[in-house]
Amino acid sequence: MHVVVTIQHPGHVHFFRHPIAELQSRGHEVHVFARESDVAIALLEAYDIDHEVLAGESGSLLSLAAVQATYEMRLLARARRIDPDVITAIGGVAAAHVASILGTKSVVFYDTEHATLITNLAYPFADVICTPSCYRTEIGPAQQRYPGYHELAYLHPDRFEPDPTVLEDVGLEPDDQFALVRLSSWEASHDVGHGGFDDPREVIDRLEAAGCSVLLTVEGEPPADLASYQFTTSPDRMHDLLAVADVVVSEGATTAAEAAVLGTPAIYVNPATLGYTAELENEYGLLFGFNGQDRHARALDRLDSVLEEPADTWTRRRERLLEDRIDVTAFVVRQLETVAGPQASNRSASATNPSES
Repeated sequence: MHVVVTIQHPGHVHFFRHPIAELQSRGHEVHVFARESDVAIALLEAYDIDHEVLAGESGSLLSLAAVQATYEMRLLARARRIDPDVITAIGGVAAAHVASILGTKSVVFYDTEHATLITNLAYPFADVICTPSCYRTEIGPAQQRYPGYHELAYLHPDRFEPDPTVLEDVGLEPDDQFALVRLSSWEASHDVGHGGFDDPREVIDRLEAAGCSVLLTVEGEPPADLASYQFTTSPDRMHDLLAVADVVVSEGATTAAEAAVLGTPAIYVNPATLGYTAELENEYGLLFGFNGQDRHARALDRLDSVLEEPADTWTRRRERLLEDRIDVTAFVVRQLETVAGPQASNRSASATNPSES
């Protein structure tokens, strides 16, 4: 089977890295194409995933269309030479369009209901659209639901074991209580008109008053008075930090969900409520979401009570989650093999790598 995987965000690298390795171990040929992104490319290199970068970054919503068009045109040219059995992606705008032109199959994975620009452009062209069972939108006959979350493709215990030595990288001791704070840039197309905390400085003051050291990660430039809280570690070690933190405070849904499935309580402050953030909160009590005008104050109040809970509270809740949810990597591999069909398994893995032609 010949598979094309497209990468346009750091989270896509995490999601696909184990399926890529599993597909290759089963004798399939996998070609990875990416759009320029400092962190995404760094992750592909850190995980030693062969890839080709097809387009640069988009600096604004205005430039996004031009960059996307360039990316799709180059992906089409590469895919024509490869003649893939299936093209896959998260979001999948380019993947679905190129597969439709070539008459091959596309499998799109997605979990973000409010990102309608992406879904409107991708879903009508996709052969299969895989969503978590908690996804709130009914798509139609192309939809395949599964009992899991994107984050369980790379943070399920069958795929990930935290390395606590990461604390040395950030100057902390094993017994130190600490919080990881994630602030968003609010520049994505689906973030327009949204915002998180009223005052990040107040969040850090509250955490320090509770006895927590604070590690800050920010999309873009941090506020000047918070720059000293930023930390540096390899991007492939971020999940080790999330796993050993006492609490994660995040304006981003992915970081909050990653913490939750690792058994670290997450405070999520964002006007956008998603199916998976709601389920992690209502079903498992591992994530606490806040929106509305008073979201900042309510989140800080909840933060105090979370820090007072014994650690085994979160361990027990995570164990229950893992009993209910699947290893998503196994699902991804099974979907790609099923959609490609049995004839694809008989193909030789000798097609020329486009980077060598």
